Parts: sequence; C-alpha cells; structure tokens
Amino acid sequence: MYDLTGFQRDLLYVIAGLDEPHGLAIKDELETYYEKEIHHGRLYPNLDTLVDKGFVEKGQRDRRTNYYTLTRRGTREIEARREWEAQYVDPDGQQAPAEH
Repeated sequence: MYDLTGFQRDLLYVIAGLDEPHGLAIKDELETYYEKEIHHGRLYPNLDTLVDKGFVEKGQRDRRTNYYTLTRRGTREIEARREWEAQYVDPDGQQAPAEH
C-alpha cells in the first residue's frame, strides 16, 4: 500500500466500510470527508488503478452501474497498514511510546 496516493488509500477505506458501493456512493462519502467536490476524472481513474493493482474488484450491477469490493489482498493491505500505523499512534489517538 506504500505506493498508493493518500486519495487511493482513502478510496480503499471507503470501499471497505460500505457494502458493494457504486462509484457515486464512494464519491459522496469522499466529498463529505474532503468537504469539496470530487470530479469523476479523479475518482474513476483512481478506482481503475486500485482494480489494476489487485486491491479492488469491480463488478457490474446493471448496464450503467458498477460496484466495488475489496479483494483479499486489499483487506490484507488495510490490516497491514493499520498495524503499521499502530506503531506510531495508539487506538485512542495518542502518540505511541517511542521504543529505543
């Protein structure tokens, strides 16, 4: 996950937290978080990158609507990222103690 942009990591987290979201549901979640509009030209190419890297699977709900789910790899990457983060920030949001 180290080679993803922050936006791509945020996409993974949103997809993980929703049940087979479609692109507009993901867009709405991110717009709420970022407090600004997310353009389709930013959203969909980044979703495609996550699919190409094997983090996300794209399915088709109907002829016009795709949905997204995490792959096993995507789930493992989020878990590994959270473990890595926990080395520096504890679950309560406090700075983790430094190890010497």
